[in-house]
Amino acid sequence: MKGVSVEYPMYFGAKPEIFNIAKKLRKIQTESEKLLWSRLNNNQIIGLQFRRQHPINRFIADFYCPKIKLIIEVDGSIHELPEYQVHDLGRSDVLNDFGITVIRFTNEQIIENIDSTVEQIKKISETLLNEPQ
Repeated sequence: MKGVSVEYPMYFGAKPEIFNIAKKLRKIQTESEKLLWSRLNNNQIIGLQFRRQHPINRFIADFYCPKIKLIIEVDGSIHELPEYQVHDLGRSDVLNDFGITVIRFTNEQIIENIDSTVEQIKKISETLLNEPQ
């Protein structure tokens, strides 16, 4: 892993197998993930660096900005099922305990209105950037 320690703080103790899964996921992005990444990549949101398929503890965040501890999740229709909603809430609770903010968008929100999605991300990012650390 090119000298990156899994103990590095932005990974919150992620294990090597999580890094391997994340690497595979980067190769099979959904259309909505590709579209959103095209708007997050290269510090386009107020100069912030986002990472895609980023390992955090036992999870993999679709997109993560370590500077402001923001995760952006892109949810397909399976996340509408009650059992997935319970899982997502539990996952968000664990991530919140790390001081991470989690926001979610559906595939449809991203594809049908990418500009509004990006604007929401920008507003949340600005708020988090201006919060005292």
